Amino acid sequence: MLIRLADPRLTGMSPAQLEQLATALAPAQAARTQERHSQQRGGRARRATGNLRAKPLFDDPARLLLTLLYQRQVCSMKVLADLLEVTDVCIADLVKETRRVLEDHGHHAGTAQVRFAKPAALLDFLNTDQRPARAAIIDRLSHPVLTGLTRDELHSLIQRLAASQVAQGERLGYQRRGGPRQSGTRSGVFPQKISNSERVLLTILYQRKLCTMEVLTDALGDVCRSSIGNVIRETRPLLQQAGHIPTTAPIRYRTAADLLAAVPNDRDTPTS
Repeated sequence: MLIRLADPRLTGMSPAQLEQLATALAPAQAARTQERHSQQRGGRARRATGNLRAKPLFDDPARLLLTLLYQRQVCSMKVLADLLEVTDVCIADLVKETRRVLEDHGHHAGTAQVRFAKPAALLDFLNTDQRPARAAIIDRLSHPVLTGLTRDELHSLIQRLAASQVAQGERLGYQRRGGPRQSGTRSGVFPQKISNSERVLLTILYQRKLCTMEVLTDALGDVCRSSIGNVIRETRPLLQQAGHIPTTAPIRYRTAADLLAAVPNDRDTPTS
């Protein structure tokens, strides 16, 4: 299962790139492991008198892989736990530790183009390349005829905003909680129904005055209007800070069907 989950469509990296990252992080992961063991012992290691320490359930490359999948919002910790037949707590612990190593290394995982709420949906994707309906809708909404950007330009903008979105999410979460996050409170479920890359896209579409929030809500089909409103309110300042001012679209669409129908079936990129 770990081999299957290392699919580049999920990790956003080739096998060689994933291996290279694992090699670069290996010393830091080993140091974190020693630090954790020292904290658990309450001091330095003593000479073993009984059985040697049991081999960990997941080695460092596997811990890195699972953390990347969660950070890229491919699926929740619960889905990963179900696929690997372990507990949510097991996944949460390794993600918590490995995430710090990635942050220290300065690696930003980005956001996957597909998200899965159930193990079966993820397996279907790996077996047949069948993407969730939400992914297909987002792909159509990302077309240059709607965004006014080439797909490469949109991707670049999303990457530029990634770190700011993470920082904003932590700050807003802290304000809502009134303090730091408590261990085990998230249960491996994403706090956002709309991914960071989708947040950028939806804000651009709204700022271009292509349609109303109600139309965007209908187009996605699985979120409410208030969620769209929150996304736009929170993401608009980040776009402004990045110096991106969306151009006004020449056409305004009154329904989700009209909006989606405006997208050509091909992936041609216009100049505007």
